[in-house]
Amino acid sequence: MQTFQIHSQRTTSQPRGGRVSSPMLRKSLEEAESFLGLEENTNRYDLLTLVKRIGKSAGFTSRMIELLDYYMSFTRDIDWSEGHSPIVYQSLSRTALDLSISERQIQRLEQALFEVGAMTWHDSGNHRRYGQRCAETGAILFAYGVDLTPLAYLKAELAQKLAEKKAHDREWMETKRRVSWYRRQILALLAELEAQPEAISKCEEFETSYRELAKPIRTHIQLEELRGILVAHRELHARISARLDDLSDTTSSCRESMKMSSKDAANVVHYNSTNHSQSNKLDTGGASPIGFQGRRNSESRKEPRPPSKKETPEVHSRGQSKRTISDTGIQHITLTHALHATSARFREQLSLATSQIHWRDFVEAAARLRPILGISQQSWGNACIALGRTGAALCVLLTDHAALRTSDPVTKPAGYFMALIKRAETGDLHLHRSIFSILKRESGV
Repeated sequence: MQTFQIHSQRTTSQPRGGRVSSPMLRKSLEEAESFLGLEENTNRYDLLTLVKRIGKSAGFTSRMIELLDYYMSFTRDIDWSEGHSPIVYQSLSRTALDLSISERQIQRLEQALFEVGAMTWHDSGNHRRYGQRCAETGAILFAYGVDLTPLAYLKAELAQKLAEKKAHDREWMETKRRVSWYRRQILALLAELEAQPEAISKCEEFETSYRELAKPIRTHIQLEELRGILVAHRELHARISARLDDLSDTTSSCRESMKMSSKDAANVVHYNSTNHSQSNKLDTGGASPIGFQGRRNSESRKEPRPPSKKETPEVHSRGQSKRTISDTGIQHITLTHALHATSARFREQLSLATSQIHWRDFVEAAARLRPILGISQQSWGNACIALGRTGAALCVLLTDHAALRTSDPVTKPAGYFMALIKRAETGDLHLHRSIFSILKRESGV
């Protein structure tokens, strides 16, 4: 019996040599051939700086940047001009020795740089890298090796990604600052709650919740996770505040206090003074003597009498009276309202060495923020004359929010600040409505 064996003939690809072509490689070679030089006022190290600043956000690892920086040092300004090419003809072995890595690692890094669009190759027939420069002009006469021309075409894309990275980093830092601010406020509230004997068990529960949240914030935390941490802190702060309100038999919520506020209430801001009752401090422990304005009010209730010349509303040089100032609704704003309406930038100006913050601290913080917003000393003085120091500080707070808002931000804060003062003169400024609107927006109501 004969056995026939049929062998299938396999077609094997023949080694062709050279670099494997691809649409991306062909495009990079076409860009290299049509290179017209860098834009005016741009040099090769501007491109390298963009790469270093954007880093991993654009796919560049530290090793890739190191190799790109190394290759960039072999190029000259003339190589990046029209009619020339920035080709690095340093041998692969020499590069590996200089960077203390293997030739294979150099090839992998070059491939990675090619894939992100930062380089291509100008190969010789046998893939050897060599070249020669003109001794007089320094221009490359001929060269085979790594071509960095594609990096020039990445400039616009890298600039856009850098802008996005900056915006992301700003939001990350702002969120971190807000978390830090809530942590300070929570600690102050816990200290106040601890002084209440009937709230010991609740205080321990809140402290346990705070310890779970009070973990170090490091840069490896993603923005979304950091936003969640901020929400958790805000909710815990609200729970502790609500508990303190219950203990002090305060039945009115924050929104009710916004709508109803007595002019003679103990925790109401006096519009032209920085000395206020103890109830407006962050730490509410301890009693304080009645202030000058409180004595005036009590004396006037005891024995009504015609006002003397000194007790009549003072008319300032700008024609504004204290009655006009009260029309702005400033008497409805407490220190707690004002502090919760501040931005992170405003809070950075506050002295938080202790848990007790007074109105004078708030005014001083506004005065420190004033030059950052570009508000002149003269404008600040005019605002203090028109609205008092507290009213001027609240106008700085509103100006700061207007400059930081994401939609249609104010580009000229100084002009916005003066516009608020002019609105006060015409009776169109309502500070309490603006502050309460910020509070509602921050609380998500």
